[in-house]
Amino acid sequence: VSSAPSKHAIVMPQANPPPPIVQPSVVDLVIDFDGTITWNGTNIPDRPTLENYLQSAALQEPQPEIHLNPNKLVKYSYVALVLAEAQRLGVVKIGLVGNQQFME
Repeated sequence: VSSAPSKHAIVMPQANPPPPIVQPSVVDLVIDFDGTITWNGTNIPDRPTLENYLQSAALQEPQPEIHLNPNKLVKYSYVALVLAEAQRLGVVKIGLVGNQQFME
């Protein structure tokens, strides 16, 4: 009986490390008291421009977190319009920041 090692070695599968977790970027979307909208400090002059920004965000992987910060004096209809557009265009990571005025 030979004590030589076997020719049939067991090959163990190599573990693939999980891909690194990509943290989503954060977008500060501000609605001023008069309905003026800014996206990370950039003025959004009209609704088509807002739609372009939201659609671009919806297509990113991962989607950015959009922090919607309405001025305490803005009419809720402006906020509702932005939320409706975001939903229509497929934005899923959007949340109100500083929305205490809408809870009264």
